[in-house]
Amino acid sequence: MCPYSPAFLPFHFLLLILLSSSIFLPLCASTHDYHDALTKSILFFEGQRSGRLPPDQRATWRGDSAVSDGSQAGVDLEGGYYDAGDNVKFGFPLAFTTTMLAWGVVEFGESMPPDELRNAEVAVRWATDYLLKTIAHPGLIFVQVGDPINDHNCWERPEDMDTARTVYNVTADRPGSEVAGETAAALAAASMVFKETDTEYADMLMAGARKAFDFADTYKGAYSDDPGLKAGVCPFYCDFDGYQDELLWGAAWLRRASEEDNYLEYIQNNGKTLGAEENINEFGWDNKHAGINVLISKEFLEGQVLSLESYKGSADSFMCTLVPESTSSHIQYTPGGLIYKPGGSNMQHVTSISFLLLAYAKYLSQSAMTVNCGNITVGPTTLISQAKKQVDYLLGDNPMNMSYMVGYGTRYPQRIHHRGSSLPSISIHPQPIACKDGSEYYTSPDPNPNPHIGAVVGGPGDDDVYKDDRADFRTSEPTTYINAPLVGVLGYFVANPY
Repeated sequence: MCPYSPAFLPFHFLLLILLSSSIFLPLCASTHDYHDALTKSILFFEGQRSGRLPPDQRATWRGDSAVSDGSQAGVDLEGGYYDAGDNVKFGFPLAFTTTMLAWGVVEFGESMPPDELRNAEVAVRWATDYLLKTIAHPGLIFVQVGDPINDHNCWERPEDMDTARTVYNVTADRPGSEVAGETAAALAAASMVFKETDTEYADMLMAGARKAFDFADTYKGAYSDDPGLKAGVCPFYCDFDGYQDELLWGAAWLRRASEEDNYLEYIQNNGKTLGAEENINEFGWDNKHAGINVLISKEFLEGQVLSLESYKGSADSFMCTLVPESTSSHIQYTPGGLIYKPGGSNMQHVTSISFLLLAYAKYLSQSAMTVNCGNITVGPTTLISQAKKQVDYLLGDNPMNMSYMVGYGTRYPQRIHHRGSSLPSISIHPQPIACKDGSEYYTSPDPNPNPHIGAVVGGPGDDDVYKDDRADFRTSEPTTYINAPLVGVLGYFVANPY
């Protein structure tokens, strides 16, 4: 069904579309160039790089930055990604970004054109090289570089950064199971990416995953419970939902990557106490429950490990909430058909849920299984269709008739909340732009001088309206964890455009 058919939209909204030439849309979605979108979604990560940039850097408006990160603590923490439009390296969302980039390559890499598969692997490796540094020292894991309060008080390019590059870590006495667990998941998933092309690196990643997981499981606790860490990570990336899900998530990835029984036994023995039965329909950098259920369901579906059957039940329940035709209680959709969760940066939910739809569709298809949603039975095709509607909305089939990916299509956000994109490139304006001197660019009504190609913004509100306002970070700021799941999703649709 086309997303703008009368059966999908309320009559009053359909009438508004037909009467207003400014938002007139065709009743059927256009065909999208998923290859172009995939290329740009990966290119985005080059604009988020921290550290010394390589000779083949394609986002040429960027320059070297934060090359001395970690020196405050006498360690090397150069590299990694800035999480969003600021200049801080937050370890928790960075690790989740890495997990999702890797999962996308693991599940859908074979669908990607060879050049883009290689670029996706490069994006994963830029992250994992950094994560390996964070776990390289005995007895601690580094979880953040940069003072977010001071950083957010400035509007300056990463190349000009003069705010404190404060280093934060977790230890046995100051645990951080959520960051350590997510780091374990990221390194384990990434080991699968390089298993056939660089076995030595894959082995290094797997060893790092084991080390990070052992730390997370041995020294249990949430990093934002510590007053010193809380001052740095909150309110930006507090652990709002507990660390237990990251322990289960990390174990699940170690099980999949290693196929070792001890991680299966860990899941079987600890699943209940770690919240496996809570059936929470959330998935993102803080809450892994829906992703855990989908990932672990794969082993039940393919291997019939009966002790894991409850994970399929929970995954089925989550999928039913995404199918409007089912009698299950549904997550919220905008009038135009976009998944919507209040709180800002909504596209993170759109891309991560779309990924789970496709991954679960793949697992169901491989095992010839379906989902019972009460009044209807749902198969892989329905789940794929739901994911496609979300991606097509993001790429332009929406009431604003615009793409929410910078550089894709003819109309897209021009004033994204991103320091490096909104300030003159260092290649054109080599003179430093100090902390407060960038304010005139922040408040300027002009488009950003450096289009951050591939960046996906937070997106419209629950009324499908997008104002392209740089100051509204909830709607106009891109993040790595919006793009990371999208890479795999677009990889799938390149080969299966329907």
